Amino acid sequence: MFPKEVYWQRRKLLRDMVGEGVILFPGNEESSMNYKDNTYRFRQDSNFLYFFGIDKPGLYGSCDVDEGEDILYGDDFTMSDIIWMGEQPRVKDLAGKAGAKNSATSEALAADLKRALQAGRQLHIMPPYRGDQIIALSGLLGIACEKVSSYISEELIRAVVKLRSVKDVHEIGEIEKAVEVAGIMHTTAMKMGFPGNYESELAGAIEGIALSHGGGVPFPVILSMNGQILHNHDHGNELEEGRMVVCDAGAETAMCYGSDITRTFPVGGKFSNRQKEIYNIVLKAHTETIRETSPGKTYREVHLMAAKIIAEGLIGLGIMKGDVDEAVAAGAHALFFPHGLGHMLGLDTHDMEGLGEDFVGYTDTIVRSEQFGLAYLRMGKELEKGFVITNEPGIYFIPDLIKQWKADRKLEQFIDYAKAESYLDFGGIRIEDDILITASGSRILGTPIPKTVEEVEETMHS
Repeated sequence: MFPKEVYWQRRKLLRDMVGEGVILFPGNEESSMNYKDNTYRFRQDSNFLYFFGIDKPGLYGSCDVDEGEDILYGDDFTMSDIIWMGEQPRVKDLAGKAGAKNSATSEALAADLKRALQAGRQLHIMPPYRGDQIIALSGLLGIACEKVSSYISEELIRAVVKLRSVKDVHEIGEIEKAVEVAGIMHTTAMKMGFPGNYESELAGAIEGIALSHGGGVPFPVILSMNGQILHNHDHGNELEEGRMVVCDAGAETAMCYGSDITRTFPVGGKFSNRQKEIYNIVLKAHTETIRETSPGKTYREVHLMAAKIIAEGLIGLGIMKGDVDEAVAAGAHALFFPHGLGHMLGLDTHDMEGLGEDFVGYTDTIVRSEQFGLAYLRMGKELEKGFVITNEPGIYFIPDLIKQWKADRKLEQFIDYAKAESYLDFGGIRIEDDILITASGSRILGTPIPKTVEEVEETMHS
């Protein structure tokens, strides 16, 4: 945990931003795999972690806006629990570590909520995302499950997004730890990227590295020779010479802050000339947009800069044609770059997007586009010092999408479909780093992970 003053200050700022009432943060419970005592790896709710910092199941935290008090609710472990689990801290002691003066039992929580609601006080909750959480809230509030959503507070969502968007020095340190582990994961995958190995061997090895450093992976490992599938979690293929592997993977620290890094490497350790041409277009979009990323710019501006670099490169290869600016304005580049440049990163891989993607990545004045490709940009708003974001341009040759656009004669003034079809067996390329917005610009977090053609090839043969 961070120093208790960190959590106290976060809750104070939150109370100051939310006008009145009671804020309730349910922690997560254990989740059983196939019978009650055989559980999945526990992952605490990110908002509970942010404001109370305690990575244990069975807890609730409340912030009384009107009284300026915080309470940690939960039940102390029984001797039967301790026999199986070892000595466990009391709820009172956990509250002290979170900077909360007060603690109470689960039974007291139901009574306190009932009293607050009977007094006409407003209850604020975040959008629940687990069935057991909805059922528990239903019981605590004495209402049907479908009525729980009526207590979701937009005022609270906006306040939490504002606070969690700007990372403090403690959080940045945790994310950098996660990036360091991801660096080991990715260089290991590169060194295993030779014919005869299976994708599952690479994926298993790098997930094991994450686990061995005290955390796990913040999202299922994406690793495949079929890199044209943006989030391909299937790891069944044997690596083949002439193919490329897209590896999108990160690590999570013991405090649940994560990294999100992508590298693409050629099976066998040598890029072909065709692979190198496409790879260097993506690399240019990646490096040049990072240089131009700074406070005050919108990330949509930076995304469109990446789109123009990609379109210009593909025009140079004869895959696209026409005027670069006109092609990007029409969305023609999205046939090959159909996703956004990046997203927020922190306690969640797509940080806070469970609260509503538009609350996190957009504002009342900077709204999401409806254009194909640009509509998938998760982060479009103005950048601020302290934001941590990903930068992950890519080029993909998606056979079904190319065939559909060709059949529809879509934007054919900007696309040479005959040339594009010669790349149907190509796959995809993505390069991703985690970026901190600084006072004057940005910096890549962590020790550099090989990403130029020369660095990747050298690493694979080292």
